[in-house]
Amino acid sequence: MSPLADRYGRRFPYLRLSVIPACNFRCTYCLPQGYHANPNAAQALTLDEIARLLRGFTVMGMHKLRITGGEPSVRHDLTYILRTAAAVPGVTKLAMTTNGSLLTRRLHEWMDAGLNAINVSVDSLDRAKFARITGHDRLDDILHGVDLALDAQMPSVKLNAVLLRDVNDNELPAWLEYLRERRVGVRFIELMQTGDNLPFFRDHHVRATALETQLLEGGWQALARVADAGPAREYRHPDYAGRIGIIAPYSKDFCSGCNRLRVTATGDLRLCLFGDFGIPLRQFLQADDQIEDLVHAIGRQIDRKEQGHFLHEGRTGITPHLASTGG
Repeated sequence: MSPLADRYGRRFPYLRLSVIPACNFRCTYCLPQGYHANPNAAQALTLDEIARLLRGFTVMGMHKLRITGGEPSVRHDLTYILRTAAAVPGVTKLAMTTNGSLLTRRLHEWMDAGLNAINVSVDSLDRAKFARITGHDRLDDILHGVDLALDAQMPSVKLNAVLLRDVNDNELPAWLEYLRERRVGVRFIELMQTGDNLPFFRDHHVRATALETQLLEGGWQALARVADAGPAREYRHPDYAGRIGIIAPYSKDFCSGCNRLRVTATGDLRLCLFGDFGIPLRQFLQADDQIEDLVHAIGRQIDRKEQGHFLHEGRTGITPHLASTGG
């Protein structure tokens, strides 16, 4: 079958699969009151359902998979999920986004299962700020886990930092020092409006363009984007081992290079993080002989994907918070 493509010519080799909506942190921009389970919600996909889902997507050209949450390590069978995903023919890059709370204890176990890329949320290099943003004084332990991943020669190690005005938007000098000797990428992400964070968004949203200007003035050079890359615009500098990426969803033509689809923990296909609907796929994941039906179901829906999101209009779709869909 030809690679999955929409009516705008965009192809989708990259799938983000949430395995659980729960999170053990209380980040101010996502779940400031902590996670509260919905007692009426469906259970998350099983290992067998995940395997069938991934086989269907690889038939359609997916080869990069990112496991997300909530916080994926909250799920007790995460290692088995990684092993299951790594065993699916066609999955060549197995990544995960995590808050790093179990990194020092589980890193080697996850790598043995097939994990070969990791993004760790580190919203500040200042211990007090980190604790204030996340609700946990865990910065030193998490950074130790990042160093362990580098020492273990994890092929791709990146850090995610959500930019918050008057909170952590003045830390570029500290990050530059951190990147001087570490072969790690840091992604600065513009705060995004979701269904339940409008007052916080208005108080703390800051555009990333000013940061990009500082980088260019400091001699950082933009890199060409590879086909299965995430949404960041990447920069490098000859004096630094690490790289910097900018994720600016409010910038012009941000969605023109979209190459990823999302599936929620309960099996709903989301064509956009901020879309107005989810497409239930779970009915096609109950038996091995349903893969063809799954592929056709996905193919029939892809042209419903919009050319762009509607964040500029304040429309956030059905995403109440980033943990609900995996960010």
